[in-house]
Amino acid sequence: MAWDFSTDPDFQEKLDWIRTFVQQEVEPLDTLFPGCEYLPLDDERRKIVDPLKQRVRDQGLWAAHLGPELGGQGFGAVKLTLINEILGRTDWGPIIFGTQAPDTGNAEILARFGTEAQRDRYLAPLLAGEVFSCFSMTEPQGGADPGVFTTRAKRDGDDWIITGSKYWSSNAAVASFFIVVAITNPDVPVHRGATTFLVPAESEGVVIEASHHLFGAHRHEPGHSLVRYERVRVPADAMLGTEGAGFEVAQSRLAGGRLHHAMRSIGVAQKAIDMMAERALSRETKGSSLADKQLVQAAIADSYTELMPFRLAVLHAAWLIDEHGEHAARTDIGALKVLTPKVLQSITLRAIQIHGGLGATEQLPLVDMLMTGIALGLADGPTDVHKMNLARGLLKRYKADDPMWPSQFLGRKIEAARIKYGDLVDAVPAVPAGPPTGP
Repeated sequence: MAWDFSTDPDFQEKLDWIRTFVQQEVEPLDTLFPGCEYLPLDDERRKIVDPLKQRVRDQGLWAAHLGPELGGQGFGAVKLTLINEILGRTDWGPIIFGTQAPDTGNAEILARFGTEAQRDRYLAPLLAGEVFSCFSMTEPQGGADPGVFTTRAKRDGDDWIITGSKYWSSNAAVASFFIVVAITNPDVPVHRGATTFLVPAESEGVVIEASHHLFGAHRHEPGHSLVRYERVRVPADAMLGTEGAGFEVAQSRLAGGRLHHAMRSIGVAQKAIDMMAERALSRETKGSSLADKQLVQAAIADSYTELMPFRLAVLHAAWLIDEHGEHAARTDIGALKVLTPKVLQSITLRAIQIHGGLGATEQLPLVDMLMTGIALGLADGPTDVHKMNLARGLLKRYKADDPMWPSQFLGRKIEAARIKYGDLVDAVPAVPAGPPTGP
């Protein structure tokens, strides 16, 4: 039986290097270039950012989410979790290590479903860290429900013409290309009638109507856009995957993205706890430090006891993927989609409270961290929908029983024991009589 919580020494050395590198070299970028992670590099940022990316490559840590055949390291999901929980502490970390969302998920589906020509054109520059991409799926009138999507793609000779609007298309303002989910056959169920297309940003008819931002975000950030596709013509070879398989492509991408969000959220939550503990030890009131106050101690303890099982749950889902494939972790990933925003919101709210008024200002990152928790309750599908899907999947593992007396009803258990052991049951004085099982 193998049940191991250790990290092999060679990889632990890499983690130690990452932790020091992120603290000393990457975290300062959050102060120097706030909100600029997804902006195309100008000369000033490039002379700082490019050498840092090269140091990551020299350590064999670039694009750790992908296999060696695509320029990654083939570390697997568990090791990726251990890396991402460090990178999650900083906005620039994923960029410097080539693991930023939504590009990670977009790269994965390009690698899985793309043709060789598509990988050469779109995946290669994405993996090089030279371009950004956009996954354009949700719509303003229907959110993430593909059953009400109105964006259509229709054949016109050898081409396809895409018409419709998409909302919350993250990074559309800076993306070099879009991955667009459109309905190609409205007469069949959506899981057989949607198709995915690769659309260059410069395509005629691609109109970014507006870019909206999370509350408190820098206005120069790319944000999340409302994109209108006005009869955008793309050739047949722009199709990613096969016709009608767009839902499969999207689900493949979203499952990995949800896990990556959970990985990085470990680091965000741990950072909030670190800030909470530091502040509690540093500030005094009513004759003693905040750390001596029982309610503050309870807040720190509650935060740790929320983060600890969450981190183990993320690592367990990652382990399932490494051992048995992504499908085996489907239920666990769904559970993490529900847990991630809850854990982040709960812990960061306590950290804000312990920091007092300062915690609610732009001088500290806590409100941004709280907004991340709120946004992750919506990103990649609303949490409420995932709760329903999770419950439906779990309920399939069970079967209905007697509607009057549940299987754990005392009378039924005594009856079952009597069937199994006969008169021996009556000879045991500790066995209660129990209520009747019949009318």
